[in-house]
Amino acid sequence: MGRCKQVLVLAIFCLSASVMYSFIYHYSTPEEDSYQLVPQQIRNRAVPSTSLRQPNCTCQGSRVFILKDHLPKDRYDDIVKRRAEEYRKHHIRTSSSLNRLVFAPSNSPLQYPIQGFTVVPLQKTLIPGLALHAAKRQSYKVTLSVSSGVLAIMALGERDKEGQVEKEITVQSTSLSDLNNLLGRITYTSTVYRMRTGDLAHFTFEHHEAVFPIVIQQTSMPVLYDIGNDINYRVTVVTKTFLRYTELQVLISSIRTYYKDIKIIIADDSLEPQKVNGPNIEQYIMPPAQVGGSVAGHGQFYFSLVYEEGNGEDGGCLNRKGAVKYQPVPGFPTCSFTSGVVNLFLGRTDAVRKVGFDPRLKRVAHSEFFVDGLGSLLVASCSHVSIDHQPKIENAKYSSFRHQQSKDVEDKLAHHFFKNHLKCIHYG
Repeated sequence: MGRCKQVLVLAIFCLSASVMYSFIYHYSTPEEDSYQLVPQQIRNRAVPSTSLRQPNCTCQGSRVFILKDHLPKDRYDDIVKRRAEEYRKHHIRTSSSLNRLVFAPSNSPLQYPIQGFTVVPLQKTLIPGLALHAAKRQSYKVTLSVSSGVLAIMALGERDKEGQVEKEITVQSTSLSDLNNLLGRITYTSTVYRMRTGDLAHFTFEHHEAVFPIVIQQTSMPVLYDIGNDINYRVTVVTKTFLRYTELQVLISSIRTYYKDIKIIIADDSLEPQKVNGPNIEQYIMPPAQVGGSVAGHGQFYFSLVYEEGNGEDGGCLNRKGAVKYQPVPGFPTCSFTSGVVNLFLGRTDAVRKVGFDPRLKRVAHSEFFVDGLGSLLVASCSHVSIDHQPKIENAKYSSFRHQQSKDVEDKLAHHFFKNHLKCIHYG
């Protein structure tokens, strides 16, 4: 589809037919509960344990679905068991030392990097900013230890040898200046190869202890698209059609009124496809009656998604509420951030690809696309932009396919239970 395919896509109907599947794995090491990192005196006195562990969650309201109630009875135990195992693997892939709760010590003489220290996997990197600021003593002794890498003291000159690599290094000197000079030459090398994970370094002096994060991350390459200044190269119009070729021609005519040369891609899953002619139009014949799509809200429709992780056994809770905006988009006074919008939207192609469309929900998905994109998609709704809905024309055959059947709803709720590890959903 040329350059326009690389940058932006205008989805006239929410396409849920997947053409290409990309599997992206985020590897990291399993970690202990962050609660274990809290010093005992703080744990008992200042921080309730419930604030550090995920509490159980509930869905409240009139339209609440308890998802386990929609599982097939004959496969209930097997589905629950497999979900628990997949969630365990998900936790291993996504957990990191960087998720732990770390407290900064008060009145500490230790200096260390508290943010921004990032290393490439398996590459030696100098730790910046390590120092001790203590009153005069006969001797000074500090210890530095890590768990997912090794430490060494960099050689000062050509004749000097680098210190032996260890997970723990102790530096002792009668001179504070000499000790700080050695601290300034300590290097860190990760011993695990992951795309993004982390380590926690423990830095101690007498009764003082500090913990600081080390981000282990593979550097990513920038991917830039030369889209030029012509709207016809920057946007591709994507729509689907099923049985309604008259309405499709009205849409094409409307687009051509304003954008005569823009590319239009049609996903056609009609029972008896008809050829759609016109300049710069690509029509793709899909399996019959496989791609869902409907328009709600008559040009203005947006909703919020609030997710609570819940505990690991029961799953999380999702609250979907209509007509909720968060805050205005800077520089665009008529636009506000939200979680999801009507299925006529303008989106960056790379952002849409990262979320993808679930083939299990190809006929009954819209909110589900934004559910999967929660936390990665930045979505906004603009009040000064509207798209009209064509007058409805009764078509019995079309209507029999358009609306979700009870089995479609049951299958979708059961799918949410497993795929999104959800306990319940509230539609408000």
